[in-house]
Amino acid sequence: MSHEVGTQVEERRVFGHPRGIVTLFLTEMWERFSFYGLRAILYFFLIATAAGGGLGLSKPTATAVVGVYGALVYLLALPGGWIADRLLGARRAVLIGGTVIMIGHISMAIPIRGPGLIWLGLALIVVGTGLLKPNISTMVGGLYPEYDNARRDAGFSIFYLGINLGAFAAPYVVSNLAKDGRWHLGFGAAAVGMALGLAQYIAGGRHLRGAGETPGHRLTPEERRHFGLIAAIGLGGAAVAIALWALSGTLTVDRFTVALTVLTVLVPVGYFAYILLGSHNLTSEERSKMKAYIWLFVAAAIFWMIYDLAPTVLNEFAASKTDLKLFGHPITAATTQSFNPLLIMIFVPIFAALWVKLGARVGAAQKFAFGLFMIGVSFVVMALAARLAETGRISVWWLFLVYLIQVFGELSLSPVGLSVTVELAPHAFKSQMLGVWFLSFAVGDAIGGQTARLLRYMSQPAYFLTLAVIAIAASGVLLAFAHRLRVLMGEERP
Repeated sequence: MSHEVGTQVEERRVFGHPRGIVTLFLTEMWERFSFYGLRAILYFFLIATAAGGGLGLSKPTATAVVGVYGALVYLLALPGGWIADRLLGARRAVLIGGTVIMIGHISMAIPIRGPGLIWLGLALIVVGTGLLKPNISTMVGGLYPEYDNARRDAGFSIFYLGINLGAFAAPYVVSNLAKDGRWHLGFGAAAVGMALGLAQYIAGGRHLRGAGETPGHRLTPEERRHFGLIAAIGLGGAAVAIALWALSGTLTVDRFTVALTVLTVLVPVGYFAYILLGSHNLTSEERSKMKAYIWLFVAAAIFWMIYDLAPTVLNEFAASKTDLKLFGHPITAATTQSFNPLLIMIFVPIFAALWVKLGARVGAAQKFAFGLFMIGVSFVVMALAARLAETGRISVWWLFLVYLIQVFGELSLSPVGLSVTVELAPHAFKSQMLGVWFLSFAVGDAIGGQTARLLRYMSQPAYFLTLAVIAIAASGVLLAFAHRLRVLMGEERP
């Protein structure tokens, strides 16, 4: 009885939610602060000259690096979730992941010239984020009883707010610290952010109600040995391959990003082939749904290909082509990266209410088509802005308009994608399919990072318009086949 009273008192302190939601909210907020803070300045650091403290990469190469970096973060979410589920448990995975992220930022913050610590830091951040990102979301769900769907949904809404608060504050804070070549201060701020997240995660651990303490499907000792052997062979083989490539004298940053992009694309291709070509006791209905899902996956990858050019191509446009003032006050180019999370926080409740109102009248294919159309329209606006900027700097409000249109597209596609992934997943792959959804981010980021190479052969307006046409054409195709997809998904009769 006393335990129940204590629990009720505990829950009243956070408006009826378990106190652990505050711990996870703050952990995610600070982790996203560190991630988006680095993301906002990474491109500018990569293209800065050695005299300016940067690596002196070409703009297309820097864009490709940022794209592959983002892709690997999402790609490693798959093994990160598996490791937590089979070996560590979500709670330890988040702690280890956050620690590795912090060490990665510290590595980048050490003011030593040369690329060694930078590449090491980025690799550590990728690995750490792959461990933390999928598992902290799992822990949010674990705070609530299985039957308490309403409060769980509200808890995820609170958690989502933490993501966007961190993403909103980070570009402004980190970019101002990193001004005038003080890159180590910007990277250091990201490290401090992750350290704060870890400190309160450890301090608030007692409120997590045991969520994520043990692996959901712990490996047997024999399975652990088998996994260790496979991991050692795989990592050792990759290290040897890269070493031999380096010794051949043909390894460059450019070629390495291309190789990683190809690998990123091959992973989902292989995964879908594995699902559809193997038996796995799939029913004909499940196979039909997976065929429909592949269409939506490709649409999502095209969307992210354009959307995630924000920290590179659009960031560069802000720096070189806009008058960086808001309401008369000067801002850094990277501060424009705060537009997106601000607009998301404003429009999430509006779109959530809209989908409820529309109900089943508008299916996932139509929503995805609308998302693709809006991302295409945003780059039509970018093409116009780039044309106007050929005669002088233009207002930064052009970028605000672009991000506003993109947010309309994101809110039509991203949350719907999560929902439809769960809906269409075959029973044998239920626990893995959300990781597959994140592969669409990885593919889009990797390919998008390579598209900047087109700027060597075409003007900025032509580049933006080319990507806009791809997105709008894909939207049209998806809309044309919307009825067929609804049939495949079992939403309508043939």
